[in-house]
Amino acid sequence: MKRLRRPSRLPIDPYLVLLLGTVGLAALFPARGTAADVSSGASTAAIALLFFLYGARLSTREALDGLRHWRLHLTVLACTFLIFPALGLAARGLVPVVLTHPLYQGLLFLTLVPSTVQSSIAFTSIARGNVPAAICAGSFSSLVGIVATPLLAAALLGGGGGGFSGDSLVQIALQLLAPFLAGQVLRHWIGGFVARHKKVLGYVDRGSILLVVYTAFSEGVVQGVWHRVSPARLGGLLVVEAVLLAVMLLLTWYGAKALHFGREDRITIQFAGSKKSLASGLPMASVLFGAHASLAVLPLMLFHQMQLMVCAVIARRRAQDPPPERDRPVDPDPRYGRLTGDNVPS
Repeated sequence: MKRLRRPSRLPIDPYLVLLLGTVGLAALFPARGTAADVSSGASTAAIALLFFLYGARLSTREALDGLRHWRLHLTVLACTFLIFPALGLAARGLVPVVLTHPLYQGLLFLTLVPSTVQSSIAFTSIARGNVPAAICAGSFSSLVGIVATPLLAAALLGGGGGGFSGDSLVQIALQLLAPFLAGQVLRHWIGGFVARHKKVLGYVDRGSILLVVYTAFSEGVVQGVWHRVSPARLGGLLVVEAVLLAVMLLLTWYGAKALHFGREDRITIQFAGSKKSLASGLPMASVLFGAHASLAVLPLMLFHQMQLMVCAVIARRRAQDPPPERDRPVDPDPRYGRLTGDNVPS
């Protein structure tokens, strides 16, 4: 019997290290006065640019082609925007014994953001799952999340410290939806440029998110919100998030089996349906929560690293499973090809 190899190392995301460094910079040198105004304005522009590039990258034709596997996509969307929020609402019973109210709001917000795209594709590929479906599922989730996340946040978080109002939804439309639609409209002319300069524009993406994080955490430091979080509360938050991730991993795997999906589709549903996007969640939180964004994004940042570490181990174990000869009812679009663990986006 072939013995399973343990991964040589767990994936500590280098970008998360940069994010934590940005948090440390904001703690030591928060933007104040005029600097805070400049930082806030630059952050707003960065968010608009970020979603403009999202729109310019998303191929409408490929997204429509992926609709033929609609059962899988609906399952992923249900996990992301129905089951996850339901578990987040159930965690309300942990306040105030385990979680403070601000930490709970951040936890609930993390359950509302869309799924990841890049890491879902990477782990699906490593585990020998349905990679084309993972590409489409992640794209659909991001697209739906631009509208669904703010609406769910307004409905579930309400006025309980999040500051949601009609003005907040207008801000979402102006800062997120309008740039995204502009990117889609202009994609015919700039899509080739965006594809050719993908690596450079990736740095723009990540730099924009770092600026958003610095601005949000600076506001939190200036207002003294970090004095409300104790090490014991952070420990409780980590335990709650570990349970949340474990429940979603089990539900997506065995739930997909109960729905009669094949092995490759079950892998795709597990990785796309159990994960949350840091790249989408951070700018959304900045718009939705304003000065409270620093605490709101903390649960998402912790969950992001946790999901990477756990899913990396699961993906490597799934890769050792002998696949059935014929397990998936729908063949992938040959234009996508088969990605490997060495050539997927990180």
